[in-house]
This record gives sequence, C-alpha cells and structure tokens, in this order.
Amino acid sequence: MRYWSGVLALMGGLLAVGLGPVEAQQPAPAAAPASSSSRIAYIDVQRVLARSSAGVAAREQLEREKSVMQKEMDGKRQELEKLRDELEKKGPLLTADVRRDKQEAFERKRRDAARMMDDFQKELEKKEQTLLQRVLQELSGVIDKVGKDKGYYMILEKRGASVLYASPDSDLTDEVIRAYDQQAPAKKTP
Repeated sequence: MRYWSGVLALMGGLLAVGLGPVEAQQPAPAAAPASSSSRIAYIDVQRVLARSSAGVAAREQLEREKSVMQKEMDGKRQELEKLRDELEKKGPLLTADVRRDKQEAFERKRRDAARMMDDFQKELEKKEQTLLQRVLQELSGVIDKVGKDKGYYMILEKRGASVLYASPDSDLTDEVIRAYDQQAPAKKTP
C-alpha cells in the first residue's frame, strides 16, 4: 500500500516529539511480567489512516484530484496520438520542410506532455504530504489523549518501532480510530 508513503518515518518523528524531557525524567517502571495489564501498547498507523474517517476523506480528495489530472493527461495523449497518426499516414506525401516542422511540433508537444505529467506527479505528492501531515498531527493529539486516559507508559507504532511480537490485547489501533472519528465532527476533515 504505497498510498501513504513516508507515513512511518513521519509518524515516528511525531511520536518522538511527544516523548519530551518530562517523560525522560520519570523513573523507569520496575520490570513487570508481560500481561494484559502491561502499560505499553501499540497502534498500527497504516490501519488508522486506512480506516479513520479523516484518512478516508484525505484519500478520496487525492483520488478526485488525481482523476482531474488524469483526464487532462488523457486529452494530451489523444492529441499526441492524432499527431503521430497524421505524421505516419501523411508524412510521405508532405514536403521535407513541412514533415520536419510537424515532427518538431510533435516532439515539442510530447516533451510538454511529459513535463506536465511530472508536474502533476509532484503536485499530487505535495498535496498527499500536506494532507498526511495534517491527519498525523491530529492523530498525535488523539494518541496522547488515549495514552494519558488509559494510563499507558508508552505507545509504539507497530511497524516503525520494529515490534517483533505484540499481544492483540495491547493493540489500541481500533480505540484510536474510534476516538479520532469521534473528534472529527468537531473539526473539518481535510
């Protein structure tokens, strides 16, 4: 699922920012046997982004914008195909100068279309990053609140923290999604 590229690195950065000097000054809890009362939990940010209303809304917005760009690129592609067909069919009948001019026009339009596609791709990536950053900032606050309300010492991101094993009882992902979606009516989704 390449859709949310860079999510884990960005989320890791946001979670790292949340663990400031106050948390670092607290004494480490004594080693306790792992149980359902453990105060360490994890969430799967990819799942939150895929299932939360804000994540779905962001993805839908990107898909709409991508669709508009795709229609424009389809128009350019059709124009290029028409020019190419014209060159192939009428090329032998044209004078050398006219054929060269049409070939140059075709190549110029092909380069312009390639640049436009590259610009569209960069624009989509920028919008995706902006929407993602907004969702992750809101999510960071929700994670803080859930963690404090439930009394957790630490909440890890499942994929970015290299969690090799975690009990399903420690998974707060669905709870974070519910809390995030409950706060969504109060805020405008991206």
